[in-house]
Amino acid sequence: MSDEPEGLPAPERAARGRGKPQQKRSTRVEVNGWINLDKPVGVTSTQAVGRLKFLFNAKKAGHAGTLDPLASGVLPVAFGEATKTVPIVQEGAKAYRFRIRWGEESATDDAEGEIVARSDKRPSPAEIEAMLPRFTGLIQQIPPMYSAIKIDGARAYDLARDGETFEIAARPIHVYRLALIEADADTAVLEAECGKGGYVRAIARDLGRALGCYGHVIELRRTRVGPFTADAAVPLERLPDDAELMARAMLPLEAGLSELMALPIDRNGAAILRRGQALLVRGAVAPEGLAWASCFGAPVAFGAIEGGYFISTRVFNLKG
Repeated sequence: MSDEPEGLPAPERAARGRGKPQQKRSTRVEVNGWINLDKPVGVTSTQAVGRLKFLFNAKKAGHAGTLDPLASGVLPVAFGEATKTVPIVQEGAKAYRFRIRWGEESATDDAEGEIVARSDKRPSPAEIEAMLPRFTGLIQQIPPMYSAIKIDGARAYDLARDGETFEIAARPIHVYRLALIEADADTAVLEAECGKGGYVRAIARDLGRALGCYGHVIELRRTRVGPFTADAAVPLERLPDDAELMARAMLPLEAGLSELMALPIDRNGAAILRRGQALLVRGAVAPEGLAWASCFGAPVAFGAIEGGYFISTRVFNLKG
């Protein structure tokens, strides 16, 4: 029912309508897929996502795994329906190449923070290599004070910047590989591959303490996040001026699912999953574990195969 007075002349009704603010209709478009972005130093992950969202005029975008502004490398950015697969990519292994400066520990465990401890001692390459097994495998790690870890609902870096006193509990992480690449008198370059939740800055901090010389990260490059690697990543600075590169850079939604089992299904199976029901997996022996289902090559859902049934976690709503 209208709240306009009954019998109001049409011209006056139109005049009143013109006085009301009109909500602008969004001109952004549906974009579904992934960009394997090579983020440069000096740009936050949020800024990088914002630039891509603008370049592709996309309605929805998000990233899988934050990179600090001082770090470069792989930042997978998901668009549209691909954002549903971000948790899958975040669970994947991550690889880094980083340089540690010995003799100083910083409040942030990197070059951005205030120096809080110093030492004149410098480790030899042999001493460094001898210590690496202690930081390999399933280890307990205390994340940096300046991190996105939540403490009673607040981010640790916000509490640290406000001068609050707090503690972060150690948590288990898996370091699959940690290797010394090169070393000089004051610095060392290492490569690490670790599971979800691992902080390279914390590895540098703890390694420096264990060697009795302190240390902090001065260069950091991420070379892998799940299925996305640095050798195939697209530099952010090249995209605005290269339309052909932009077209090639947009990967399909299933690029984020490539480390899971693929389960081809027919139209009947797709309909079952879209109704939210479990789908019987046909075959002599149904595999167990995470998987994604596709119908004639188009992604339908991802989830897990358990007890002979595919149980979806998320269903995709792709048009066309």
